[in-house]
Amino acid sequence: MARESGTEALAELAQERVDHRFKGLPPDAAGLTVAELTAQRRNLFTGGFATPVLALSAERLEHNLALMETYAARHGLAFAPHGKTSMAPQLFHRQIEHGAWGITLAVPHQVWVARAFGIGRIFLANELVDAAALRRLAAELDADPDFRFVCYVDSVRGVELMDAALTEAGAGRPVDVVVELGAGAGARTGARTEADCAAVADAVAAARTLRLAGVAGYEGEVPDADPERVRAWLRRLVALAVDFDRAGRFTGLAEVVLSAGGSAWFDAVADVFAEVPDLSLPVLKLLRSGAYVSHDDGHYREVTPFNRVPAEGALEPAFRLWTQVVSRPTAEQAFANAGKRDAAYDLDLPFAQVVRPSDGGPERPATGVAVSGLSDQHAWLRTAPEAELEVGDWVGLGLSHPCTSFDKWQLIPVAEADGTVVDYIRTFF
Repeated sequence: MARESGTEALAELAQERVDHRFKGLPPDAAGLTVAELTAQRRNLFTGGFATPVLALSAERLEHNLALMETYAARHGLAFAPHGKTSMAPQLFHRQIEHGAWGITLAVPHQVWVARAFGIGRIFLANELVDAAALRRLAAELDADPDFRFVCYVDSVRGVELMDAALTEAGAGRPVDVVVELGAGAGARTGARTEADCAAVADAVAAARTLRLAGVAGYEGEVPDADPERVRAWLRRLVALAVDFDRAGRFTGLAEVVLSAGGSAWFDAVADVFAEVPDLSLPVLKLLRSGAYVSHDDGHYREVTPFNRVPAEGALEPAFRLWTQVVSRPTAEQAFANAGKRDAAYDLDLPFAQVVRPSDGGPERPATGVAVSGLSDQHAWLRTAPEAELEVGDWVGLGLSHPCTSFDKWQLIPVAEADGTVVDYIRTFF
């Protein structure tokens, strides 16, 4: 049922009309459906697209999807990539086609988006204590016996709130929960000690509407993270699962969920999860990395585990933001028409990579051009003497942090290497 409804919802996306909601698309495309515009196979550079415009590389996107599919399979990991990165149901389905177990999400709205597009397995890497959201979740679970949902719990109080709301909603199916082990003092969410985790597990056992399905956490929050500290915390997580199993806490399950894995330490997750001893039930070793889908030219280029394990392959940055030079007031300065409304800037400023001259000349490296700041709608460009840059030129910018790149664009062209746009990705933030 979920898959069929998801297919219909994806097909409806293609019938959406191009209009004022979508930045960067050709003005003369207004009124066309997305399917009609796609069929025209316009060129990103000569087909009327207006700057600023964010594009995804078709080839690099496919490469990244295939690489993480292979990586997870090689290491015996199930994969539930974090969907909050893109909030793009088309990409969710491509990730599942590339072997993903399901999709990880962070807040209820994201769950409803995924359900609207037929996602049948969802891991909510967060606590869920909102009564209204729990009522809807109960209805979703009761309406679809194939829907698998798992979420964090990290406090007795949270468990009590969940149980009360689900009981009031008349929930017919228990909600599967995993106890979240905090990554350390000063880290984000999660029960801080094994004793705290046991108390939360006891509360779950006493709640009619909940079922303890496993343990989980996020190693990216380990204070002063390095390989040794991250692996030490992951071994604590594994030991917690082993202790819970020995205590007979996992009852009525087909498998135990053991989950971790952001985008910076999934090699450590793979190594430590390979050490998991046999439990009384099979173990679903669930990796949740999400930024890989587009990767980036900044933060994740620096921290990706593939830098430590190059024999496993390499992700490729798939985003490029195209902006146009609109002012060249001095020899040392220029301004382009993309700013904070268009580009991620929370981790790093964008990186000037290439220039496409307005006279139609060949693309060249953006030598001597650097982004020194962003206003709401302008990129401040610092230009060295060797920089060749004129008003009207297009500048291709690399971005840092996928999560805050996707969220600024509702419809993103997917372009092949020669600029041919072959798809449009719809986001729902």
